[in-house]
Amino acid sequence: MASGTRRRVAVWGTGGVGSIAIRSVHARPDLELCGVWVHSADKVGRDVGELAGGDPIGLAATNDVDALLGLGLDCVVYAASGPDLDAAAVPDYERTLDAGVNVVTVTSPGLLYPPAYDAGTVARLAAAAERGGASIYASGIEPGFAADHLPLTLLTLSDTVRQVRTQEIFLYDTYPVEFMMREVFGFGMGLDHTPIMAMQGVQQGTWGPPVRMVADALGVTLDGIRETYDRVLTPRRLEVACGVIGEGTVGAVRFETIGVVDGEDAIVIEHVNRMAPDLAPEWPTAERDGTYRLMVDGSPSFDCELVLGQEGLPYVDGMIATTMRIVNAVPAVCDAAPGVVSALDLPLTLPVDPFRPSPHPA
Repeated sequence: MASGTRRRVAVWGTGGVGSIAIRSVHARPDLELCGVWVHSADKVGRDVGELAGGDPIGLAATNDVDALLGLGLDCVVYAASGPDLDAAAVPDYERTLDAGVNVVTVTSPGLLYPPAYDAGTVARLAAAAERGGASIYASGIEPGFAADHLPLTLLTLSDTVRQVRTQEIFLYDTYPVEFMMREVFGFGMGLDHTPIMAMQGVQQGTWGPPVRMVADALGVTLDGIRETYDRVLTPRRLEVACGVIGEGTVGAVRFETIGVVDGEDAIVIEHVNRMAPDLAPEWPTAERDGTYRLMVDGSPSFDCELVLGQEGLPYVDGMIATTMRIVNAVPAVCDAAPGVVSALDLPLTLPVDPFRPSPHPA
């Protein structure tokens, strides 16, 4: 790419992450927003600035993939969501890579560390990347940063380690996606319901790769990865963003994805998520909602907390952080050798012109 040339970018999806990506890409001096793909027919032809919750920008949304990929794009920011996840996304990735267009995505979190992802899928994507001379990169804030990239940076302080544990301590009362909250996590369901997160092996699809990423980077061999899942019922009716959480149904969820080394729990990713702050008080808590806590037991031992957003509004800033993990990576992914890449393959993906006005509503 010639010096000073802006990267030509399309955004795939206009949900929470997609809308943030549209605003961010449009505002960046080094990126040019050339197209936006939408799933719903009623969004086709509408101005994407308005779809993203802002002013019109003179660009119409499309559901024509061939037309989108024919725009001479450098990269697609993939932000589609829905219950099919990878089943729908992987064919889109292949098609995009085959067209010679790079992909950055939050839709397939397990792909953040390709050696721990489904080998057949990685082989398909690698072949498409080679054919098209393009790359694909997956990230987010968790997984994608808080329990993998951040711990590896902090572990440069360490001599020896007994355990590294990352906790996510979040209220999910502002998370609006009902399928994710009810069917995946189990909120608002009875104890007779088995949510997807409680099914053996499911956690490993998303959090196994970051556990493996940390283990491999440290040069240690895992005995295996085990999982825990626990839940607490709410004693009262709760009205939250995803709907009503009825009295006597699940109001708090705690689970762990645990990398075992030499018979000991060594690399642990723990999520403590509640629909109200007073539920499950015996579980780990934080002074502020929206906290990622990293605890290293070793020589030296230390704790580190990453707290998102203004008090009471971590969800909004968490969504921006998730999105920027891939938007900021666009230039580096475009410059990378063809293939399926991880954060370990890229330089620091820093923002460009960061002291400009924010494109996101306050």
